[in-house]
Parts: sequence; C-alpha cells; structure tokens
Amino acid sequence: MEFAELIKTPRVDNVVLHRPFYPAVEGTLCLTGHHLILSSRQDNTEELWLLHSNIDAIDKRFVGPLGTIIIKCKDFRIIQLDIPGMEECLNIASSIEALSTLDSITLMYPFFYRPMFEVIEDGWHSFLPEQEFELYSSATSEWRLSYVNKEFAVCPSYPPIVIVPKAIDDEALRKVATFRHGGRFPVLSYYHKKNGMVIMRSGQPLTGTNGRRCKEDEKLINATLRAGKRGYIIDTRPLNVAQQARAKGGGFEQEAHYPQWRRIHKSIERYHILQESLIKLVEACNDQTHNMDRWLSRLEASNWLTHIKEILTTACLAAQCLDREGASILIHGTEGTDSTLQVTSLAQIILEPRSRTIRGFEALIEREWLQAGHPFQQRCAQSAYCNSKQKWESPVFLLFLDSVWQILHQFPCSFEFNENLLIMLFEHAYASQFGTFLGNNESERCKLKLQQKTMSLWSWVNRPSELSKFTNPLFEANNLVIWPSVAPQSLQLWEGIFLRWNRSSKYLDEAYEEMVNIIEYNKELQAKVNILRRQLAELETEDGMQESP
Repeated sequence: MEFAELIKTPRVDNVVLHRPFYPAVEGTLCLTGHHLILSSRQDNTEELWLLHSNIDAIDKRFVGPLGTIIIKCKDFRIIQLDIPGMEECLNIASSIEALSTLDSITLMYPFFYRPMFEVIEDGWHSFLPEQEFELYSSATSEWRLSYVNKEFAVCPSYPPIVIVPKAIDDEALRKVATFRHGGRFPVLSYYHKKNGMVIMRSGQPLTGTNGRRCKEDEKLINATLRAGKRGYIIDTRPLNVAQQARAKGGGFEQEAHYPQWRRIHKSIERYHILQESLIKLVEACNDQTHNMDRWLSRLEASNWLTHIKEILTTACLAAQCLDREGASILIHGTEGTDSTLQVTSLAQIILEPRSRTIRGFEALIEREWLQAGHPFQQRCAQSAYCNSKQKWESPVFLLFLDSVWQILHQFPCSFEFNENLLIMLFEHAYASQFGTFLGNNESERCKLKLQQKTMSLWSWVNRPSELSKFTNPLFEANNLVIWPSVAPQSLQLWEGIFLRWNRSSKYLDEAYEEMVNIIEYNKELQAKVNILRRQLAELETEDGMQESP
C-alpha cells in the first residue's frame, strides 16, 4: 500500500492552528505518510510536527464554508485546525483518520525514521539479560541463565533467556510451562542482596476445577526457600476472581500442594476498568467550568488515585515480605503481563537504589516490561479520547509511571531522574519514532527485526545532551530502602501529565531553573570552601613546622 493513496489533499494554505499556550497562527498544512505539519512564514513561530500515530480521535465541525478539525492526541493534547473549504476539510479529516489507524506495524514511522544525531550507543544491546545476571552472580550461585525459550517455543511472551533456580533443569521448566498460563513459568524478577530473598513472577497455575497439580512447579518455587522458611504468593486478583478462574481452566496454588507458601490476594484492576478510569480523569481535567465540589467529586469518581493506592500498597507489601520478613515471594495475576509487572517493578524501586538511577530505571523498564512481555502494542493502541474501544487497551504502563512519580514526589532527593523522564516514556509508549515499544513481546519484535530496521529509544535518551534534561539536580545517592506513604492524603494528581495542556507551567519552569542555578552556585561555593580549608590546613602545618625546634 502506498501512503499517497490515503492522502486525498496533501496541502492546504491559509489554515489557522489553535493549540495550548501558543497564539493562533496561520500557515500551510501538509500531510505526509507519518506526519501532520503546519508551517508558517511568520518569524519566531514554531512549526507543528505531529505524528499520525499520536492522534487518538478527531472531530469535525462546519460553519458555512469554513471547516474545523479538532485533533485529540494520545498525550492528552487538543489541537484545532480551521480549514477554508468544506471539501479540503473533509479530505484532510478522512486522510488523518486513515493514517492514524494503520493496521500494519511495518508501515509505522519507526521503520522509516533515520536519526539526525550521532549514535554513540546501540540501545538494543544496552540491557541484555546476561549483563543483568552478572550483577546477581557475584552475590549468589543458586541461580542460572536458561536458554530453554531460545526459539520462543516454550513461552511466546518470555525473552529467549531467563533466570531460574540452578537446581531446576530445562526439561522440568518445559513441564512447568504447560501448567502456567501462557507458558509463563516462574522466573527470577529480583534478587535482594541484603538477605538473599527473591521476587519471582509467573502466570496463574492451570489447576482448573479438578485441582490439577504439577510436582515440577512445586519443586521450582520451593527451590527458592531457605530451610524452615515460608514464602508468600501474592495474587493480584481478589479471591473470588481467582476462584472463578478455575472454571476457565485457571486458578491458584492449593495450600495442600504448597504448604510452605502463604497466599495473599490483593485487588488490582485491569483492562476496561482502568481505561474508563483514565477517560473520566482526563474529562475532569479538561473541564474548566468546575466549581470546587464538582472538581473533587469528578476526580474521586474517576477512581484513578484509588488504583494508584492499590498498586503501591501491593508493591509495599511485596517489599515488606522481602526486606522485613526475610521471605521470598511469587507474584502473579492471570496472565502475569500487567498488574504483576506493576508490582514487581515498583517493589524494586522501593528496595533497590540502582532502580532509582537513570540507567537502572531504564534497565528495569527493559527487563520488567519489554522483555517480560507487557503487550504495549495492544495496551497503548488508544488513549483517553478514542471512541472505538477494544477490550485490550488499558493504561497499565501509565499507572506504573504515575506510581513512580508518587514515590519520586515523596522522596525528591532519592532519584537520579526527574519527572521529565517519566513523561517522555509515557509519550513514546503511545507514539514514537523509535522501535522500542513496538510489538507485544520479544517474539514479535524478533519477527519484525526491530533491532535491524529501527532505532532504540535508549540510543537517543542516553546521549549526554538528552540526559541533562532528565537529570534531577536534587539527587543524593540513597542506599536505603524507601517506604512511600500510601495514605490518601499522600497521593496527588500528577499535574505534569494530566494538567500540562490546561495550565501553563511557565512559572514552575522558571522556579525550577532558579532552583538549578542555586544548586550550581552552592556547589561552586562548596568547592571554594574546600580549597580555602585545604590552604588553611597547609598554612597551619607550615606554622607548626616553623615553631618546632
């Protein structure tokens, strides 16, 4: 298919663009295969370059011969185009709708994008499983790399290489895979060096109504227990949902077969419930006519902060089991690709100082989301404005990023990165020139040959010129476990995401720059103090030597 077939009117003059925080500007609108571009001949006017893949929905209005297209973006921005001529307006709207809903992944922009920057680091090879394993292998010899999934034959949503207990061979792993949803047998998610306890993750066990069991599965998760110790299984579904899953062939670990494990059920929502929550929240944030009562009631009715609370509470429970109880844990829901990953990754943010650095956080996203099989292509296909909802779209990753922001907000000096890194990841998960978030798992990315045909997001982010935008000037390395408060009073609306197109951040940006200047000036003064102290110490030493006979 040629893009030209979908572009009925490639160019229209005298189009007026309205967008947040900019004055209206008149210019020429151009449509390409991947971008909507508005260019003005006025000086000091920033051009609009909008990826079609960032468009969530469009509305059309007509007043006489003038047509208006309202574009609603996946990053929650709303843009208005006033187009002279009804036919031109209808053609542009029709082309935008077609180009923003392309079915084929290989027609998307990452396959056509050519970087204008020098590639210093190949991001596709920045966070390989072998490198992550090396960090653990110095502390323990009880785990090994398994290549059992090399051709994605055992589990299509796992990477080719996983970390498993050394005592379990690959043949046993194959048997366990037949007992777990989607073949997702328990694998290592995190090793707590302080006490040797671990977090594992998997899909639900396929016990069914007959109470089926798998001795290899029991042996695998028991291999992580120390003598006389109990472990915890955190099921992210309420008990009644887990019980209902048995009728469909799923289920949960029976106490009779896992006597050393205590099962805890939590309630983390998924799918359309989260999607509806996001829609309600964005609607509330965009409505500028609220009085205080209406705003607060609509914020509460969205339940967004309640979902944040549930996720953070479960992550804190997991961290507590490891760090304070000295117990290993297994985490799963149904598939083990959504709420499971929210909990495993947030628990690591709480426990592991490395995950709070820029490189460590990138490694966490790669390991616990991309390689772990979170279906980004499905979950991020639509955002808060699209009317045609499919059942698999859900802001699971955005909820995770919001939860990280809540912890960052409570511990502003413990993170090497600032909220700009989180916002950037949200934007690129939904629409990007990079191939990192394409596909639903490593198997799909391998078939698409993304490493050969597209650029990695990390290649761009990890350039020094970009890193400076994401670096937190308040950062002071903190090697302790950090325990976030999950009290309702402690959780806040993430304005940097949900209000950034409704309220100018000009004064906040100015205050931030002033803070950075003060910190830099303080460092300069500190350096001068250190020099003067050294000079004083040298003078005192010289005086002492002269006075001594």
